[in-house]
Amino acid sequence: MPGLKQLAQREELMAGGHRACAGCLPMTAMRQMLLTAGRDTVCGCATGCVEVVTTIYPYTAWRTPFIHNAFENSAATISGAEAAYRSLRRQGKIDRKINFIALGGDGGTYDIGLQSLSGAMERGHNMLYLCYDNEAYMNTGIQRSGGTPKGTATSTTPVGKVIPGKKQFPKPLTEIMIAHNIPYVAQATPGFPKDLSDKVEKALEIEGPAFMNVLTPCTRGWRYPMEESMEIARLAVDTCFWPVFEVEHGKLRITRKPKEKQPVEEWLKRQGRFRHLFEDQNRHIIDEIQADVDRNWAWLLKREELAQS
Repeated sequence: MPGLKQLAQREELMAGGHRACAGCLPMTAMRQMLLTAGRDTVCGCATGCVEVVTTIYPYTAWRTPFIHNAFENSAATISGAEAAYRSLRRQGKIDRKINFIALGGDGGTYDIGLQSLSGAMERGHNMLYLCYDNEAYMNTGIQRSGGTPKGTATSTTPVGKVIPGKKQFPKPLTEIMIAHNIPYVAQATPGFPKDLSDKVEKALEIEGPAFMNVLTPCTRGWRYPMEESMEIARLAVDTCFWPVFEVEHGKLRITRKPKEKQPVEEWLKRQGRFRHLFEDQNRHIIDEIQADVDRNWAWLLKREELAQS
């Protein structure tokens, strides 16, 4: 698999000059993904931050074929394109490998597009679905999604006398994809670009459907200084709030383990959306989040041990 120096020398397939916010990690994830995938790639993207900032008519930042999909059908559209490609190969009209990648944010993946995603994975299309998870509907006003963490202040879970932010833990989307028994599932973040690149390459090489859930901090919605995006992403991994791992043909492997697991409040306190949790009446929510992180991390370690036995 290519190193970072090799990737840096490859052709840039995401043009500069798009309208993303400074410090936008979803766009960093797209750039890292395209450097790995290469020009022979077809991308479909659900309505959301990435689509809006890269395809303002009549311009596009994509130097690969790109299909704009509605919120709910990125996976369905790309599965159709992949099926057409297989037909053309059987007819001898195409003789080269083409990668098919469906994209969506957490709103278009955890929620609105989940049925389409599940169907594409169950049918077994040879494609990668990559969710850029910035943990809210950032494009339309920072509303809560199924991927929003517990306790988060959003425009639809405002902090006040009634509720202290979102009441629910996020939907376990990666686990839902693992339950589909597809060949490859992974979690990653642009904070560790080599790890992300290796997983994209593996997902595209494996025959059959693959899914990647990529945590992409949002400076606007998470309320932190834009220059801290990469640090915030790495801290999510080092606190085990967002473990990076892969499940290849049912065997789980953690791809990065913190040298010293940090308490989750070190990640929470860096973000304005969690500021209210540090008030005395809300500290119990931090304890609940930490307990959930610890439980999930212990379970991942156990599953990795079982996979190796």
